[in-house]
Amino acid sequence: MAKAWICLSFLFFFCISSERNFIKVNAEMKTWCVAKPSSDQAALLDNINYACSHVDCRILSSGCPCYSPGNLINHASIAMNLYYQANGRNYWNCNFKNSGLIVITNPSYGNCYYEYK
Repeated sequence: MAKAWICLSFLFFFCISSERNFIKVNAEMKTWCVAKPSSDQAALLDNINYACSHVDCRILSSGCPCYSPGNLINHASIAMNLYYQANGRNYWNCNFKNSGLIVITNPSYGNCYYEYK
């Protein structure tokens, strides 16, 4: 019984210390939110509508640097990242019903810069 208690205590300590290190690393790492490539068109459109009802998505307007390419996955990724950056950069602000993906490589391209706050 004593061995089981020691093992459980060690596992509990390991989980707590690992979680703290994970949070600390993520807090210092730049992250962006993008749409999962496997997301369906309806989910991407829902994500754009949801994110843009909470943040300013004018950067996606025709003639703006992030309009092109004008496809749903690109526009959803930009809108989702705007929402993610504006709301604290945590897992839940990039979930979007499991269609969001947190990345550590800046997804900016050409003159379209993905916001990072």
